[in-house]
Amino acid sequence: MPRSGRRTSYSTVDGNGLTVGVLALQGAVDEHLRMIEECGARGVGIKRPAGLDDVDGLIIPGGESTAIGKLISEYGFADPIRRRGMSGLPIFGTCAGLILLSRDVVGAHGPLLGLADVTVERNAFGRQVDSFEDDLEVEGIEDEERLYHAVFIRAPVMEAVGAGVTVMASLGGGAVLAREGNLLLGAFHPELTSDLRVHRFFLDMVAKAARGARHGGR
Repeated sequence: MPRSGRRTSYSTVDGNGLTVGVLALQGAVDEHLRMIEECGARGVGIKRPAGLDDVDGLIIPGGESTAIGKLISEYGFADPIRRRGMSGLPIFGTCAGLILLSRDVVGAHGPLLGLADVTVERNAFGRQVDSFEDDLEVEGIEDEERLYHAVFIRAPVMEAVGAGVTVMASLGGGAVLAREGNLLLGAFHPELTSDLRVHRFFLDMVAKAARGARHGGR
């Protein structure tokens, strides 16, 4: 992705008072919870739909998208996640979470939440044995002059994005990090690194949404 020459910096928002849920059905739950806590917010694993009522943001983690999708349907998460997402709840989908948030997936797949205007190709870079790491230029994160070392595991790619989607990082001709309003969409695993910048970006989204909800509720 070409460098624009203009640096956009997102300041780290104090996470105190914010609660971010991680959908705890399958996948890298504990790793995301650790990153949330390191960013200064409270992280909670969400195992029942009622838990969605008490969070300021939600992460759908990487794992096996088909398995997570089946569990989302089995435990009655689909409609509550869609409702909260459509009402502005910040949601971050990583790897399998990206697939589940998308509106279309190339090839066979399970049920989708359909919130994000993106078309995803599963396992775009190969299977588990083809997992790899690469340095990315990411627009919009703190200190974006410093490359982001990303971990890709059976990674998907966004091969097409809608007009309202902002691509933040690309690799191999497709988008691997993007934002659409209150949705953050990542093909890699930021929770498997020590770099907090992507999680801080998401916490910034969460803080601004929470602040807007408080002001709007007056």
